[in-house]
Amino acid sequence: MKNLFIIIATLFAFSGSAYAYVNINTATQAELETLKNSGITKSKAKAIIDYRTKAGAFKKVDDIERVDGINNQSVNMDQLRRDITVTGPTVLKTVAPPAAK
Repeated sequence: MKNLFIIIATLFAFSGSAYAYVNINTATQAELETLKNSGITKSKAKAIIDYRTKAGAFKKVDDIERVDGINNQSVNMDQLRRDITVTGPTVLKTVAPPAAK
């Protein structure tokens, strides 16, 4: 029973490591566009880049709301906050290609 618990706990620990984060301070437009589930479109990705070019680096994740067109009405802010970061590298979730037969 104890071994089963350890195995399950280990699986949960490693399942979180496959999560993707996009650094809004360094991401390219294409990387920002991977945030489609949050509501980031091509034009919103460009707006993020334009904003950081003019205003400088985002200090915290919530600063994303300063970008024109990014608000609770147009974007899923809860999801977006989970998907972005202002530090570290952009880490995109990769999908493994189907196995060859």
